[in-house]
Amino acid sequence: MRIRLDSIGCRLNISEMESLARAFTATGHRVVGPGEDAEVYIFNTCTVTANASRKSRHVLRQMRRANPSAKIVATGCYAEMSPNEIDHLGVDLVLGNADKDRLPEILADNGILHDGERSVSDDPTPTLGPDAERTRAFIKVQDGCDNRCTFCIVTLARGAGRSRSPESVVEEVIDLVKIGYREVVLSGVHLGSYGHDRGRPQGLEVLVKKILAETDVPRVRLSSLEPWDLEPSFFDLFSDSRLLPHLHLPLQSGCDRTLDRMARRTNQGDFSRLMDAARSRIPDVSISTDIIVGFPGETEAEFEESIAFVRAMTFSRLHVFRYSQREGTLAATMPAQVQGPLASERSRQFHQLGASLEKNFNSSFEGRTLQVLWESSEDFGDGLRWSGLTPNYIRVVTQTGPTADLFNRITSTKIIATMPVGVLGSIDGFSLPDLVQPTSNRLPVISPNLKP
Repeated sequence: MRIRLDSIGCRLNISEMESLARAFTATGHRVVGPGEDAEVYIFNTCTVTANASRKSRHVLRQMRRANPSAKIVATGCYAEMSPNEIDHLGVDLVLGNADKDRLPEILADNGILHDGERSVSDDPTPTLGPDAERTRAFIKVQDGCDNRCTFCIVTLARGAGRSRSPESVVEEVIDLVKIGYREVVLSGVHLGSYGHDRGRPQGLEVLVKKILAETDVPRVRLSSLEPWDLEPSFFDLFSDSRLLPHLHLPLQSGCDRTLDRMARRTNQGDFSRLMDAARSRIPDVSISTDIIVGFPGETEAEFEESIAFVRAMTFSRLHVFRYSQREGTLAATMPAQVQGPLASERSRQFHQLGASLEKNFNSSFEGRTLQVLWESSEDFGDGLRWSGLTPNYIRVVTQTGPTADLFNRITSTKIIATMPVGVLGSIDGFSLPDLVQPTSNRLPVISPNLKP
């Protein structure tokens, strides 16, 4: 049967859909892309914020209107937390997170998948390697979380922390390399706790070493890591250049009093020392972070302290979120909820700071040559405009002739100019006429699926 898989939210959701895609094709079904008709639509929902829940409902309604005769299945965190709300959206089956990995079996048991109905046009895709939507493979190595951050609903939606075996992860990496992937991204709800449930306090370090030793994958990237999970010695792993120099360390606030109300297990001093340790051991490292503005009780003085600390840390990129009140969390019951207009203004200031920090980080590489994994292209005049990522997660754009093929290739690329949303790069053998004037303040628009 023809199956369409979609998700919103975190990288873990992406990795789960990629794993399911491989599982469905292995059992003889065909996974289709955008614009192709499907008989079954599976949507991996998100509820990390109120907006994510609204978007999940919107997508499901759209799916039903556009595909009145198809079977629609909702899974993921919103499906886990609010199954009754989804029941009224016209879906055929709602499955929580615990059942997600068994979707092929469950759909068959419920009569949604019918192997015998495939036609000649539905020949299964033999492998699902890199394509125009995704050249990096996201691997879920861990799920669930044992933290109790007062703002977070994910702990309730995902359950306690649990890790895959190192052997199964290595086997998956080997399989992904065989079908063409050049980069894998290790993902989890609480990635830094990998192995803790198996009695291995240094489990993530052991896993990374095992992947580097037992596979020949060219690039390994780590997704978000809680700062309290890392010892300075962890950064010595990055002496192997295949482990990419990019760390996402979610701070959430630069004010110790706000961090205490959030039940975050870090403070300004510990976080600053961790940043120093990472930068002293990892050349050219990019360190990005998450920031929540408008958390309950955040005074003007706390906000000013937070933004000053974040500015001093000189992150390479900020992911800024307005606090979202989530029923079932401790923060939702706290007094002094910050009003919308004030939170919006604080968000604006942090976004402005983030743009400045990212531009400063990117500009420090002008004139340098970096290795870029090219992801996708768009027609641009009489040539192609390519977009890719450096090891330290800088988005690069370059131009080639109309027949050049950089897809899924890693090339040495000279950084020519910095723009607000990335950099311009040059590859030997290709000119850059008319792509963008180096003195302009504009980078050509990149499609949404090409953004970092």
